[in-house]
Amino acid sequence: MSCFRGDSNFCPECGNVLPLPGTMDWVRCPRCSFCIPVRDFSDQKIRSAVVFNPAEQSSAAVEDDNNSELKGPVIDRRCSRCNKEGMVYHTRQMRSADEGQTVFFTCIHCRYQEKEDS
Repeated sequence: MSCFRGDSNFCPECGNVLPLPGTMDWVRCPRCSFCIPVRDFSDQKIRSAVVFNPAEQSSAAVEDDNNSELKGPVIDRRCSRCNKEGMVYHTRQMRSADEGQTVFFTCIHCRYQEKEDS
């Protein structure tokens, strides 16, 4: 007897996500081996969408006197040139993939740039 009801994308026995139907006549649950005929999925439409967050929500924008913007998260890091708190950072993979990223910091007050290999 089935314990779970509802969405046909889930196994009715154990609740695990079922794989997409393939070339076989049955869809088998990878967890409990429950089988469902592929014809049970014949009326389903699979739709997907990629939704990107607006740029305003993903990073902070800081304006200075020159009306140009620094974009990125602002952190509590002291600038080594002007000695004030507040730097914007971004990361890049400058070296090989098995090594850490390079972090670039820009002071929101004097625009001094620093880099740190992590």
